[in-house]
Amino acid sequence: MLFNSLEFLFFFPTVVLLYFLTPYKYRWIILLIASYIFYMAWRAEYALLLVISTLIDYFCSLMMGRYPEEEKQKRKPFLYLSLISNLGILFTFKYFNFFSASFTSLLKSLGYDYAAPAFSLLLPMGISFYTFQTMSYTIDVYHSRLKPEKHLGVFALFVTFFPQLVAGPIERAGNLLEQLKVDHKFSYANVIAGLQLMAWGFFKKIVIADNLAIMVNNVYNNPTQYTGVSLILATVFFAFQIYCDFSAYSDIAIGSAQVMGFTLMQNFNRPYFSKTIGEFWNRWHISLFTWFRDYLYIPLGGNRVVKWRWYYNLFITFLVSGFWHGANWTFIVWGALHGFYLVFANITAKKEISWPGKQDSRLIPRCINLFRFVLYLCWYALPGYFSGRIT
Repeated sequence: MLFNSLEFLFFFPTVVLLYFLTPYKYRWIILLIASYIFYMAWRAEYALLLVISTLIDYFCSLMMGRYPEEEKQKRKPFLYLSLISNLGILFTFKYFNFFSASFTSLLKSLGYDYAAPAFSLLLPMGISFYTFQTMSYTIDVYHSRLKPEKHLGVFALFVTFFPQLVAGPIERAGNLLEQLKVDHKFSYANVIAGLQLMAWGFFKKIVIADNLAIMVNNVYNNPTQYTGVSLILATVFFAFQIYCDFSAYSDIAIGSAQVMGFTLMQNFNRPYFSKTIGEFWNRWHISLFTWFRDYLYIPLGGNRVVKWRWYYNLFITFLVSGFWHGANWTFIVWGALHGFYLVFANITAKKEISWPGKQDSRLIPRCINLFRFVLYLCWYALPGYFSGRIT
């Protein structure tokens, strides 16, 4: 089910009404059923993946909770079971055919005529988002940052909470899980604020993003028929299209949750006002950026290492994030480019070169500020190319 669909227009008010009319101790049942209905409206059989992921992570977290922090070694098998299961499902449905096709191409380039096996599978909606959400939970339990949730129904609701199930924000258990146990009273202020945010999201999606997409698709699907100003305008329009499209979903998700009294994390914070590429990534898709920061970048050593290793950690983090966005070599290149952008920005951040006859002129930083606009255009133009819309 999509937010901008007729079904959601009837679905959401019904869920909110039932939620507030239902006694507190049974509300989790209403939300859990609603979340599965929301997901199954797209493809009912794929809800089984949600059930499998939920049961495995629930079991693994309970087993890890049996052992104290001092016996972390005994927790590892259950952490590995959770990670392998979640990543295995993600790999099968999202990445198997990519690797199979890449292997076939490699063999053909070497002169071997062999077709690697491929699955005819539809990519499950939101699998990259809810997989990361459940993985963060088991990792936090392993590190004793969280106690395992013993209520299976509440945990299942954490995995499937419909406002942010298919496109985020990628919530942390420390924030959302505890809110699912709170008796949220009906609040007129929450309802008004939530509906206003939802209305703003619908405006960005339907009025701005969808209309910009008409021109962008015309140009990007037929690039050889356009030149000069048309290509530049399409790229600029795509910048606003992708922002309004994605941030609109986040606004609707956060707003719909707020109507019922839940607070989801902010996912976009005026990224176009960023002064550096690093600041941009702190403002764009915040829930994903912080996920990679906490569960990949910091475990690699973060910036608490020698400088070359720090740059390596930055680059690898963005390379992996590119692969997360799509199962295609072009997305890997996209991630590598952004890793390079960030490393380059950090290397040159404090460099100073003087113009002849003029002292203390910050030439490189000024060039970077000028170049930043080009980087932002690349950020928006490249996804269009990498998703196959430009040939």
